[in-house]
Amino acid sequence: MKIGELSGRASVSQRSLRYYEEQGLLTPTRLPNGYRDYDERAVTTVRRIQILLAAGLGTSAIAEILPCAVDDTVVLSGKCPELIDGLAKERQRINTTIDDLIAARDILDSLIGRPLHTQTARSR
Repeated sequence: MKIGELSGRASVSQRSLRYYEEQGLLTPTRLPNGYRDYDERAVTTVRRIQILLAAGLGTSAIAEILPCAVDDTVVLSGKCPELIDGLAKERQRINTTIDDLIAARDILDSLIGRPLHTQTARSR
């Protein structure tokens, strides 16, 4: 499929697809006329890229994770156990940032006369 069709099916811009290619996350073949040609797996790959970007991961980390995907539903498999520690550290970094933001919000709430939010138990 051409870039326009992939863009529509994966709900991302053509610019994003070209960026993913520059970063080595997508590898289309080239037709004799120079147009990009993507196979059906590209739709799933682009959706995975979007999920991983939304999780706050950079393209270099995503490039390491993508080969570990084994089917349409599993983003990370037991194939790449060496990535688990790094992802756990990233998750902890995000949790720390969330805690810091909640504390900052609570301070602002107290400054403007709103009651402090009580943090409910969350699994982290």
